Amino acid sequence: MIPAAFDYTRAASVEDAVTALTGAGDDGKVLAGGQSLIPMLRLRLAAPAMLVDLGGIDELRGIRDDGDALVIGAMTTHDEVMASPLVREHVPLVAQAAATVADRQVRHLGTFGGSLAHADPAGDLPGVAMAMDAVFSIAGPSGQRDVAAADFFVDYFTTALGPGDVLVSVRVPKLTGWSTHYEKFHHMAQSWSIVAVAAAVRRSNGSIAEARVALTNMGVTPVRARGVEDALLGAPATAEAVEAAAARAMEGASPLTDGVASAEYRTHLASVLTKRAVMTASGL
Repeated sequence: MIPAAFDYTRAASVEDAVTALTGAGDDGKVLAGGQSLIPMLRLRLAAPAMLVDLGGIDELRGIRDDGDALVIGAMTTHDEVMASPLVREHVPLVAQAAATVADRQVRHLGTFGGSLAHADPAGDLPGVAMAMDAVFSIAGPSGQRDVAAADFFVDYFTTALGPGDVLVSVRVPKLTGWSTHYEKFHHMAQSWSIVAVAAAVRRSNGSIAEARVALTNMGVTPVRARGVEDALLGAPATAEAVEAAAARAMEGASPLTDGVASAEYRTHLASVLTKRAVMTASGL
């Protein structure tokens, strides 16, 4: 199909983008990698009056070490993220999830920030951001602000980004001494997850000292599996303890039934995949 008519501008800076989006109000839309937006435009599921292209803003690209965290520019591609030595060393969970996004073509064009801002419940990166306690840096009409991952994802395809806002970067804390794993179940290659689990574990003296677990596609936003984390805290690093903790994966989740899977099936998958992800991260 052919998209509805729209105006287009290529911003030269973050300030230019904010100004253009503010002028467009609710009718403005950011164009990052375009891997999600362009199909929606063609199907007329989205019909903005103005597209603001961020492709010419160099300051939105790149990955830098910021002491106890990495700062990933919103326009950094999935391929750049998964190939980054900094990401692989300090936040490997992000690289593991980025490697599962769609196919090579999409990963070369799609952007880290674009995927997060799209907030697809089945997307791979929002759950990882939740598990990592990432912080989103946003530029808007009132200046710059930081939003925690727990507050960034608001509803189905909805985030804390408002009219005139541009996601600038994402700050991801380093998990030194932790092991991680991203477990994804999908019905066909290169597709969205039916359910996925992001897990990070820190072991000490044969026990699990800390754990972080987040679920994808178990609600309209990513879900932090606090019940699993609580059950793992101080538990022995054994398959039995992990299985018992994984049984609590549904706490706080509200899985949906759609054309791909029922809520009951997702409930089953959440427990199974949580067990797999935590066991792998725990080296079991």
